[in-house]
Amino acid sequence: MDEITLKALAKINLGLDVTGRREDGYHEVRMIMQTIHLYDRLDIRKTKESGIRIRTNLSFLPVNESNLVYKAAQLLMEEFDITEGVEVNLTKRIPVAAGMAGGSTDGAAMLYGMNQLYDLGLSRKELMERGVKLGADVPYCLMRGTALAEGIGEKLTQLPPMVKCPVLIAKPPISVSTKFVYQNLKLDEHTMHPDIDALVRDIRNKDLDGVCAHMGNVLESVTIPEYPVIDQIKEQMLHSGAKAAMMSGSGPTVFGLFEDEEVAQKAFEAVRAAGQAKQVYLTSIYNNRR
Repeated sequence: MDEITLKALAKINLGLDVTGRREDGYHEVRMIMQTIHLYDRLDIRKTKESGIRIRTNLSFLPVNESNLVYKAAQLLMEEFDITEGVEVNLTKRIPVAAGMAGGSTDGAAMLYGMNQLYDLGLSRKELMERGVKLGADVPYCLMRGTALAEGIGEKLTQLPPMVKCPVLIAKPPISVSTKFVYQNLKLDEHTMHPDIDALVRDIRNKDLDGVCAHMGNVLESVTIPEYPVIDQIKEQMLHSGAKAAMMSGSGPTVFGLFEDEEVAQKAFEAVRAAGQAKQVYLTSIYNNRR
């Protein structure tokens, strides 16, 4: 095999809770991670010349060692003494710096692709062990599907597949610093924590109404006051028929869950027409395994 084409799928958080801050500065989290059908595409090809070359459709995206695709290739090349080179054409569709693991999923896809191209024989578990060196979300992006993430996000428990339903994605034209959000998060007796255990039960019971009722993201308490447009997009989605709408990760992307494809399509058109979001996509829950 000399070349491979892969889809790097985005994620949303159906629930995101922060339970405390550790002495090393990291936060303890409990999150429900969910893969969706929105994806970037990686066309990966072996080259005779050594080195890693990346091309992308976004001019502002780095194509050097600060890109997780580059880091993933470099990690396996060094470990397995690979002397050939690799060329990657990265087509981005997942919003950048948007709380959807866009960079992490690209890095995960690159690890998977290198394993296939060079016949390295690594299991998914072994790829996940290497992935955590690139970032906390990378192991989940290799796992995919529906999962409970705990610790700093590295402790993963696979859950049964989430009910399949339409998902509307809208990212306003702003960037949010994850560091800023966590630094300004207040954890006290007034903090509204989502019920992650209830969400796990709802997912196990294939109860979409329950999932929508129990969805929650503790980070909204920081991001929404700073960027009110996030709340405006949520309201627009709910007004347009979403069963629930929430910010994903530390933001600023908002997603809405729908029961009906036709209602979701009309909501997509309404959200796009409202002009509050720069990128709007209608996609669905992904619940297969690679």
